[in-house]
Amino acid sequence: MAIVLGPNQYGKAEVRVVAVDRSSSRHTLVDLNVSSSLRGDFAAAHTVGDNSHVLTTDAQKNTVFAFAREGVGSPEEFGLRLARHFVGSYDWITGARVAVESYGWDRIAVGGQPHDHAFSRNGSEVRTAVVTVDGDDAHVIAGLTDLVVLKTTGSEFWGFPRDRYTTLAETNDRILATAVTARWRYTGTDVDFDGTHAAVRTALLETFASTHSLALQQSLYAMGKAALEQNPPVAEIRMSMPNKHHFLQDLSAFGLDNTPDGTGAVVYHADDRPYGLIEGAVVRDDVAPADVAWQDTPGFC
Repeated sequence: MAIVLGPNQYGKAEVRVVAVDRSSSRHTLVDLNVSSSLRGDFAAAHTVGDNSHVLTTDAQKNTVFAFAREGVGSPEEFGLRLARHFVGSYDWITGARVAVESYGWDRIAVGGQPHDHAFSRNGSEVRTAVVTVDGDDAHVIAGLTDLVVLKTTGSEFWGFPRDRYTTLAETNDRILATAVTARWRYTGTDVDFDGTHAAVRTALLETFASTHSLALQQSLYAMGKAALEQNPPVAEIRMSMPNKHHFLQDLSAFGLDNTPDGTGAVVYHADDRPYGLIEGAVVRDDVAPADVAWQDTPGFC
C-alpha cells in the first residue's frame, strides 16, 4: 500500500476590490469580492516543500488589483481575464478557478436626480460569477444570491402523505417566500454577460410572480424552465430556494379571528428557521455536462 497526494489546489480567497472610474464628473463604481484557485503540478510543494512551482497567493491578490486598474467590465469578463492569465503564465498551472461576487450600488437621488458620485447599497442581493479555465477549455457560471421574493397569495400546499409525525395542515392559500440562489452555466464564452444576466433575472422574477404554485418545487422548475427557454446561451441552471415560512398567528386569545378572507389585515409569524430547503437543476438534454465547471461550487445537488 502506498500513500499519495490526491487532488489539490490553492489560491487567494476574498480579495475585496472597489474600482471607481473617475474619467468624467459622473463616476461609476464597481465593488467586488474575488477568489482565485490554481490547479496543476504542485506535488513537490506538498511532499517535499519545494515551492518552485508555487505562484504565491500574494501575487494572485496583486494580479486582481492590477487587472482591476485596467478596467473590470462584467464579473464574468473579469474572471475570464484573470483565469486565462494564470493558466497562460506558467506551464505547470493547468487550471484556474476565479469566483467573483459583485455588490450593487445605486446612485443617491438629490432633488429627484441621481447624484454623480454618491451611492447606497441596493440590498442583500449579490451577483456572482465563477470562471473555470481547464487547459484550453473555459467555462462560465453566472448567478445571483439572496434574491428575496414573496407572494401573498397564489400558493397552495396539500396532498402530501401524512404519518404520525405530521402536524402541518394543508392549505390552499398561503404566503410563499424564499431567498433565491441561482447559478447558470453558459454554453460558451461569447455571450452578452450583462444583458443575459438581466434577462435571466427577469425570467426568474416574472415566473415566480405569475406561476400559481402548488409547491415551491413546482415554482423552482417553472422558473428554471423559463430562464432556459428565454435565453439560448444558458445550458443549465441550478437553484437553491429555502422556504421562508409564514404561519398564521393565533389571535383567538384576544377574541380576534385571523383568516385570509379579504376582510382586513392578516397577521403572520415569520420563522427564519428551521426551514425547508428546496434545490434542483433544470437542464437542456442536448447540451453536454461540464462537471469541472461546477467543481468547488457548494450548495447545489
